[in-house]
Formats: sequence, structure tokens, C-alpha cells
Amino acid sequence: MPKNSVFTVVKGNIVKVLDLNPDQISIDKSLSDLGANSVDRMEIVTCSMEDLGLDIPLMSFAKVSNIEGLVEVFASHLR
Repeated sequence: MPKNSVFTVVKGNIVKVLDLNPDQISIDKSLSDLGANSVDRMEIVTCSMEDLGLDIPLMSFAKVSNIEGLVEVFASHLR
């Protein structure tokens, strides 16, 4: 699955969890920049894993600093 497709899934979950306009979300922003707290971030990650059919240890996301990092982790497990 191409990274832009993974980004679309993640973005959809950000919109749903944070109730944002999709235009506010760009791949270089962090979830904190968008107003997500730790519970919101976990919900976005777990919903995205479900949508992508993945089961990734949550520690894999510990050093992720922005949405692009999330997309990278998901994409690397889809190969």
C-alpha cells in the first residue's frame, strides 16, 4: 500500500477523533500541534491499525514525532 494511502487512513482517523477539518491536517504536523492529548493519540493509532489490518507493538510509536512518522511506521509493517 502506498504511503499516500496510509496517510489517507491516518488523516481520516485524526478527523474523526479530533473533529477537525481535513484541510487543517498536513503530514508534517504533529498530533500535539492539532490538539491531540495522549488518549487521542492512542485512539488514532489503534483505529488506524484496525483500518490497516495491522497489529504493531505500541512501543514502535514511542519516538514518532509527527504524522509522517506514524505513516512511516504503518507503511513499514505493510510490506
